[in-house]
Amino acid sequence: MRDSVRWFALAGLVILLDQLSKAWVLASLHLYESGEITPFFNLVLVMNPGASFSFLAQAGGWQKWFFILLALSVSIGLVWMIRKHAQETLQPLAFALILGGAIGNLIDRLRFAAVVDFLDFHVAGWHWPAFNLADSAITIGVILLLWQQLRHTPHD
Repeated sequence: MRDSVRWFALAGLVILLDQLSKAWVLASLHLYESGEITPFFNLVLVMNPGASFSFLAQAGGWQKWFFILLALSVSIGLVWMIRKHAQETLQPLAFALILGGAIGNLIDRLRFAAVVDFLDFHVAGWHWPAFNLADSAITIGVILLLWQQLRHTPHD
C-alpha cells in the first residue's frame, strides 16, 4: 500500500490541477468565448456532453450516465492496477495519469452534465477539438502504456 501512495498522490495532483484550471476558465470566459494566446493557440470555453471529439454529444442525455458509469468502472480497475504494479515505474505512472484524468472529467459530468474543455489548438483555420488537462493526462497515460507495450520483449 505504501508504494501506491505516490501514484494516488499523482492522480490527486492531476485532479487538482484539472479542476483549478477549469474553475479559472469558467470564471474568466463566457460559453463559446475565445481568447487568442498565440497564433496557433486559443483559450475557449466549451461544454462537451459527449466524449472525445464530441462523440455522442447529441445522444439526448443518456450518455451522461453511460460516461459516469464508464469512468467509475475504469477508475476502480485503475486503482486495482496501481496497487498491483505499485513497485514498478512506467505502468503505475500511466495508470495514475489516466485515473486522475478520468476522475477530473467525472467531476465535470456530475457537476455540469458535460465536460469543460478550453484548450484550442489550430493551424491554417483548422481547429483541433477543444480539450482540457484531464484529457491531456489520459492521452499521456495511454501513450506511456503503448510505449511500454511496444518496448516490452517477452521472455522465452
